[in-house]
Amino acid sequence: MKNFFLVLMAAMAMMAQASVKVDRIEPTHWYVGLDKAVPSVQLMVYGEGIREADVSTSYAGVAIDSMVRLDSPNYLLIYLNTQAAQPGIMELKFQQGRQKKVVRYELKAREMSGDKRVGFTNADVLYMLMPDRFADGNPANNQIAGMQPYRNDRSKPSLRHGGDIAGIRQHLSYFNELGVTALWFTPVLENNSPDTDNGFSTYHGYATTNYYRVDPRFGTNEEYRQLIDEAHLHGLKVVMDMIFNHCGDYHPWLKDMPSKDWFNRPDYKINYMQTSYKLTPVLDPYASEIDLRETVEGWFVPSMPDLNHHNVHVMNYLIQNSIWWIESAGIDGIRMDTYPYAYADAMARWMKIIDTEYPNFNVVGETWVERPAYTAAWQKDSKIAKENSYLKTVMDFSFYEKVDSAKHEETDGWWRGYNRVYNSLVFDYLYPNPASVMAFIENHDTDRFLRKGQDVDALKQALALLLTIKRIPQLYYGTEVLMNGTKEVTDGYVRKDFPGGFAGDEQNAFTQEGRTPAQNDMFHWLSTVLHWRQNSAVVVQGSMKQFIPHNGIYVIAREYRGQKVMTIINGTTRPRILPVKRYAEVIGNATSARDVPTGRTISLLQDISLQPRQAYILTF
Repeated sequence: MKNFFLVLMAAMAMMAQASVKVDRIEPTHWYVGLDKAVPSVQLMVYGEGIREADVSTSYAGVAIDSMVRLDSPNYLLIYLNTQAAQPGIMELKFQQGRQKKVVRYELKAREMSGDKRVGFTNADVLYMLMPDRFADGNPANNQIAGMQPYRNDRSKPSLRHGGDIAGIRQHLSYFNELGVTALWFTPVLENNSPDTDNGFSTYHGYATTNYYRVDPRFGTNEEYRQLIDEAHLHGLKVVMDMIFNHCGDYHPWLKDMPSKDWFNRPDYKINYMQTSYKLTPVLDPYASEIDLRETVEGWFVPSMPDLNHHNVHVMNYLIQNSIWWIESAGIDGIRMDTYPYAYADAMARWMKIIDTEYPNFNVVGETWVERPAYTAAWQKDSKIAKENSYLKTVMDFSFYEKVDSAKHEETDGWWRGYNRVYNSLVFDYLYPNPASVMAFIENHDTDRFLRKGQDVDALKQALALLLTIKRIPQLYYGTEVLMNGTKEVTDGYVRKDFPGGFAGDEQNAFTQEGRTPAQNDMFHWLSTVLHWRQNSAVVVQGSMKQFIPHNGIYVIAREYRGQKVMTIINGTTRPRILPVKRYAEVIGNATSARDVPTGRTISLLQDISLQPRQAYILTF
């Protein structure tokens, strides 16, 4: 009996000394002065059995508004009111029975007020790249111990290749030489999923497993911030790719769901629903319930669980996460993946918060429907939408599709060739702000513009339009050095490594000496236009006028304070003559113009000859 009491006393002493299990808290820290955006900040606490803990703090100016005990015993949500708080280290005191734990949590001062954060605009040209495929600046992070099984193999298009943040940082001067002004990376957050048996990985970054950690194969949070700071010193903005619609299946949330409604279709093992990938039901006034559910509740793929944005705690988490990256990393914009796949009302709530706190910031949403009326309804203040999205920038998939078709066709008198582009831009009256629409001719989800060929004339025509119409232009990495490829086998073939970014590369396309004559011609052509565009108020602020394609020639004109630009496209494979009298309303009394890419002087006193598929960008 004596031994029993001794054992009992020892057990009680151990219980008294045991501490509450707090594995981590998200966000990892927070900022004072964000009360307008987040009146009550949500802290998500992870830890075995943490749900039943009581929490208190005596930090001046901080009050616990509420605690939410979710279905899983291993999560606890604490909502803190920090409106009267000052920066500093607060103590959160956890108690669970006789178990106690004190966790230090930092409240930081903001570097600047929200209105001082200026996002990308149509004065910028975005350069989109995939970190894994651009450059490997730090081979030491190619293999990280403790992560799910994976391998680097550059011979396999769907496995990791080793590009990273250090590689991007080492080439900031290259972006200056090229003439772009903003960088958009595909997601850099942790994607800790194992390679599949059939040779696929999450190198692309769209299967998040930790929303507050840069994938260590790319670098650290600190390296990401350092890259952004140095990009700013180079006059470059940085746009962060985010995904609210889904996470990765190796996120802790799927193994241990915080609540039974944290995901759409949480019973996926017996009741899986795949998204249809058809976005039209979201706006279709006649949409059936099943079609709409398949779009917004179906999973993107089985390895990307669909988050339920009608669970207010899920949406609070995601909203805070976007704000945290703005404040902690200093990003200059957000590109939101799969925008219409999420619940529209929840996304509008997020955008209204961002627009209120950061009125000069910008977010572009991926809205992949090739009809201007669909895209325009998603833009902020649209008069054709039932509810305001508050989304300032949308992606112009119509322009992409029309240009992609036009390059294969002869421009006729009605519908084919560049008539397609003309007939798409006709619908710009649907947009509240056409200048805040993002246009592109290719990206990581499409075939390369050049496909398997090297049709440089068609590429120059497409770029001439892209860089002079009333849009925010986006380029895809490697276009300037004629990278090509198609998706017919796997996406990896349109996401090839940039030549010269990796040890052992036979070619270094980052340098003039390392490029072929054809690559140098393309690089010089594009760089000349990009540098001109940086100082061209007429392209950024000017009015726009387009002419119906005539005799196979398509003309777009811009005008601002007496400065004019005419982009002239011969949309045929035959020589053509542009009659200057037809364009007198733009040319006026001008007698000559300068062709931007070549620097040649072109007389406007006589008709202009165009070679097959020739493009002019005339300024006068």
